Amino acid sequence: MSIITTIEDLRVLAKRRVPRMFYDYADAGSWTESTYRANEADFARIKFRQRVAVNLENRSLKSTMIGQEVAMPVALAPTGLTGMQHADGEILAARAAEKLGVPFTLSTMSICSIEDVASRTSKPFWFQLYVMKDRDFINRLIDRAKAARCSALVLTLDLQVLGQRHKDLRNGMTAPPKLTIPNMINLATKPRWCWNILRTPRRQFGNIVGHASSVSDMSSLSSWTSQQFDPRLSWDDVAWIKDRWGGKLIIKGIMDAEDAHLAVKSGADALIVSNHGGRQLDGAQSSIGALPGIVDEVGSRIEVHMDGGVRSGQDVIRALALGAKGVYIGRPFLYGLGAMGEAGVARCLEIIRNELDLTMAFCGLRDVRDVDRNILLPGTW
Repeated sequence: MSIITTIEDLRVLAKRRVPRMFYDYADAGSWTESTYRANEADFARIKFRQRVAVNLENRSLKSTMIGQEVAMPVALAPTGLTGMQHADGEILAARAAEKLGVPFTLSTMSICSIEDVASRTSKPFWFQLYVMKDRDFINRLIDRAKAARCSALVLTLDLQVLGQRHKDLRNGMTAPPKLTIPNMINLATKPRWCWNILRTPRRQFGNIVGHASSVSDMSSLSSWTSQQFDPRLSWDDVAWIKDRWGGKLIIKGIMDAEDAHLAVKSGADALIVSNHGGRQLDGAQSSIGALPGIVDEVGSRIEVHMDGGVRSGQDVIRALALGAKGVYIGRPFLYGLGAMGEAGVARCLEIIRNELDLTMAFCGLRDVRDVDRNILLPGTW
């Protein structure tokens, strides 16, 4: 195997090792994928001011996110079906994040359950919540997150209806996945993945199966999930969840200044500027494009984070320069996981950390908390 030096190296390896239906699930956007592509492309337009002859000793990437100390202002984003990129994927990713000193966020739609991850890690992680019509299930889910000592709840607001992702439709990516002849042929070319999946009992949505009423196995899951995302979700529900949770609350899916003001009014501790990785509204603005305006509107009153399109430590520092206090990576760590398991997630974070550190140095700074718009070339953002 060649030396892994970039996130792209991990992506290429993951594409070889992960079955097509699951790789495409992670590496796809909705409709024409224009927003998915813009998330990444818009970062590249932002240029740095290089500085020289500055003391660059004793550099530090340490910071805080919602009051929690982090080794760098980066978190692993909540991603569904993580355990299908690699067996026990959520556990492996959480372990890597813990070792590297950054937050891990477990998705409601994870393969490994809250309890699985909590029993195999030593530090609290964050839990991401989707609001379902079954409010009793949501109450129990929140209670389970509390019992697992999750230190923050990430409430996703931009999945009231599901965006149409053409690759998933073509691949028969349902719950459970359709074992079509093309899919079975493709699975036969991924023996390492198949062997690992066969060795683990975790092959279904661990937070849902056996916990939601009428969902006792994967065969009953599809009809339940298709009916459960709640199109009536409102800010009144946010207030109820905040009160029910009682801890740190992060609101994910903010792309508009009006919604940002409502997030502040809700009393949340942070918001995430996010378009769901380009997987919901195709034709929406890129996350990095929306970030500066939202920071200018509410950044003095709420901690602003962002995700979408981050593929390097340079992208992280661009987002920090535009006002983000934390940056989430989703696909990069999934590439690492699919490529090399826990070691791949750790390698992803090491790459991000190294690129962030060196770029900060080239811009003449020693402390990541000093990063601001002055490191960017005017007119490029």
